[in-house]
Amino acid sequence: MSDWVVQGTVHLIEETKSFGQKGFRKRLIVLEQDKGKFINYIPLEFTHDGCDRADQLQVGDEIEAVFRLSGRRWQRDPNSEVKYFLSAEASDFKVLSSGTGGPAPSESEAPYEDEGTPF
Repeated sequence: MSDWVVQGTVHLIEETKSFGQKGFRKRLIVLEQDKGKFINYIPLEFTHDGCDRADQLQVGDEIEAVFRLSGRRWQRDPNSEVKYFLSAEASDFKVLSSGTGGPAPSESEAPYEDEGTPF
């Protein structure tokens, strides 16, 4: 499978959900792309340890995400309609700018907050 890259603004961050006895974890992050006339919403799935990495994200962050497309076939029973599902599983991301509008500061670049003079 090939990896793809997408950029967008974090629109929604869902809570991590666990499935099954083995503890499979999945977390949905939705990116928003304003393409002018229409807004495009792109759901990305983070799985396993990626769910924890997604804790770094905030709504409003501009990110670049690497993802893989995967699809599956589903049929309730042999006589029912066959349906196909597509998902985009994120494998990595980087924050391009924070939701506050500027680039995300590292700890060493965090702004100094002057709380006033002590006298």
